[in-house]
Amino acid sequence: MIVVAGNIFIPAEKRAACLEATATLQQATRDKEPGCLAYVFGADPCRDDVIAVYELWETPPDLAAHFLHPNYTNMRAKLGEMGITGADVKKYRVDAVAPVYNSDQIATVDF
Repeated sequence: MIVVAGNIFIPAEKRAACLEATATLQQATRDKEPGCLAYVFGADPCRDDVIAVYELWETPPDLAAHFLHPNYTNMRAKLGEMGITGADVKKYRVDAVAPVYNSDQIATVDF
């Protein structure tokens, strides 16, 4: 499993329009790309010039296919049109998955 997470920087006055303009691409990625378990670009509630990115992919080949898909290239183009000023987005390979809460509903760091 692969997590893609980070921040996209955009002028604060353009953020709402950018999120609205990319919603269709976000939905299309979720609905039509194999292995996409989550694909969310959302407003950071603490910084008005940041869009938080969260993606979850089943396999490296699924993410590789996404990078070649029109949804990805169209998202990059749309972000450029909307005035993106930078990004800090990373990918993470996940080697273990477990619930945050145990059977007693206590948050733990155990896997």
